[in-house]
Amino acid sequence: MADMNLAGRTALVTGASRGIGRGIALALAKAGADVAVNYTRDSEAAAETVAGIIALGRKAKAYQASVADEEASAAMVAAIETDFGPLSILINNAGVASRGKTVADTDAAEVEKLLAIHAIGPHRLSRLALPQLRQHARSDIIVISSVATLSHSANGAPYNMGKAAGEALALTLAKEEMKNGVRVNIVSPSLTVSDMGVKLARAITGEDDIHHLDAKFPFGRVSTPDDVAAAVLWFVSDANPYCSGQKLNIDGAGMASFR
Repeated sequence: MADMNLAGRTALVTGASRGIGRGIALALAKAGADVAVNYTRDSEAAAETVAGIIALGRKAKAYQASVADEEASAAMVAAIETDFGPLSILINNAGVASRGKTVADTDAAEVEKLLAIHAIGPHRLSRLALPQLRQHARSDIIVISSVATLSHSANGAPYNMGKAAGEALALTLAKEEMKNGVRVNIVSPSLTVSDMGVKLARAITGEDDIHHLDAKFPFGRVSTPDDVAAAVLWFVSDANPYCSGQKLNIDGAGMASFR
């Protein structure tokens, strides 16, 4: 059976205080990795993620930095190398939702904010982390995207644009870093049980409980952070010896319409 043991590897997961990021951080820790937990605002939630990782017997530490901030991101990446040694896994997960307005009603500031987090941020962190990632025989970068790039639905241009640009980054990096042993792949969830998922579902349906949509989704449930984390774990482990520059949609065999 292919090896999914990540012992001896250090991962940075951005936006790891909750939701999909926390799910990924815990899955990597369960597989044996030490994890740097990035967060922007909620220190208590980040501490909960760190505690969960430590309970699994792995090393973890929280780092506050916006991926949109060059100075803070550079300081974080340098501190992680000091605290853990060189990174061999980078998960570009941090994200925010757009406000659900038409292009005509969306100002440039919102577009710039989402591009800064979903595309420029991953570009920045990948650039900052590459000197560490290249020190290993094998390293991995994952960009967490969205099935939004399959449909480019109305009233979501800033989000659609940010995620599409993030995918372009990943596909370009995969070609550039192949010679350095860095695999780069994309994981694209559908609506997922998370703070952002709940807000999105509420905005579209007016309902507070995301699980009222379960019956409309493949397999009879909305996807969870564990579903996304399982794909990430495969991509970054030795179970994946040869796959780079690829995208995996976590949508249960087809994104269900819940409008």
